[in-house]
Amino acid sequence: MSGTTSQNVDKPWRDTILAGLANYIDSGSIVAGSAALALWADTYNMSALMTGLIAAFSANAISAGVGSLIGGILCDKFGRKKIYQYDMLFYAFGMLWMIFATGPWMVFAGFVMVGLAVGADIPASWSLIAEIAPKRERGKFSGVAQMLWYLGPVLVLSAAYFLEPLGLLGVKIIFAHLFIIAIGLTFMRSKMHESSYWEEAHAKEEQSAELKAQAHWTNLLQPKYLKSILFLAGMYGFWNLWAGVNGFFFPYIMKTVGGQTQAASLLFNVLNFGLGMVSIYFIFMKFSDRVSQRKMFLVSAMMHVVGMSLLALFPLTTFVALTHVLIMAVAQGFGAQSFFQLWSAELFPTLLRSTAQGLTFAIVRICLGVFSFFVPWLTATGFTTLAWILVGFLAISALIGFWAAPNNAGKSLEELEAERG
Repeated sequence: MSGTTSQNVDKPWRDTILAGLANYIDSGSIVAGSAALALWADTYNMSALMTGLIAAFSANAISAGVGSLIGGILCDKFGRKKIYQYDMLFYAFGMLWMIFATGPWMVFAGFVMVGLAVGADIPASWSLIAEIAPKRERGKFSGVAQMLWYLGPVLVLSAAYFLEPLGLLGVKIIFAHLFIIAIGLTFMRSKMHESSYWEEAHAKEEQSAELKAQAHWTNLLQPKYLKSILFLAGMYGFWNLWAGVNGFFFPYIMKTVGGQTQAASLLFNVLNFGLGMVSIYFIFMKFSDRVSQRKMFLVSAMMHVVGMSLLALFPLTTFVALTHVLIMAVAQGFGAQSFFQLWSAELFPTLLRSTAQGLTFAIVRICLGVFSFFVPWLTATGFTTLAWILVGFLAISALIGFWAAPNNAGKSLEELEAERG
């Protein structure tokens, strides 16, 4: 009997980890691309146009946004499991293009396919995590996925540091490890069960024409849902404009603007994401279910503004870069992305949850893609200008988040749906 109980207790954690590994795949793709960007640019003599296109349509931006939009709709219609199990095969196929790339067009095509796959997985996995978590521990369970997101950069960039002497071959080895994980994850997820929340809601929908109408995606245009979408897109979107530039371009900026070596820039990023994991565990996972989430968010947001201002006010020396990394790393752990995952699951009913997450995520990533297209030109005209723009984005995110942050800690998803009517 005790063994059965233990298995029942362990199952939500196991499924959370398997679902959350989508975050590892996502971030691993982004930072592997960031580590390879300068090498690709030198090897293939890439123009600023091609560099911008790869960034704009990468797993960090437009293709991920499109994938999340499509995946979110399919996830609510056909179930979480069908999406999060099979999209990893498509991811692996896209990764093969990047491993065996012989020119910029293959890199571009691979990134688009990888982005579509990770984008589709995000609403499926995030919805599942929220639906299997105990009502008083949703923040803790969401934090597991965020830990895995930060683990991707730590492992990938650490590998990039040791494989740097191999040049482009070292990057291809990193992409190969992501390919292997995607294949393995496909088999491991096959043993997972469908979300009981979705199964129950879908069964009711099939028996009621009224519920079927309420589950149509156009209902997200209702004021109560549209307000939540605009809040999430604004809070997370402006923050993500900073994060996208930081995640994809920071090693590139450190090397070309700050004069750091490729190895040094990679180590700065490893430190950044490693401290972020510490912050997620000891701050977000420990306190997000117990204290005011609005106040937590505000503290993080103000730290972001201060940390980014350092790069705008002072020359990009090693000391300034290190201070910036220390502040931002701690702030990220209990900031916009962690709360976006949590709040985007709580603010919508079960049969619209993934669609809403996918739509919001698409808005955020596509806007990032458009902005990323212009980043190489902005850095060429002066990094200070770009830094002040990013400070402004973080300040706007802080204001939106503090103004409209919900207070859902300790409430079940059923209670939240009842409150919405």
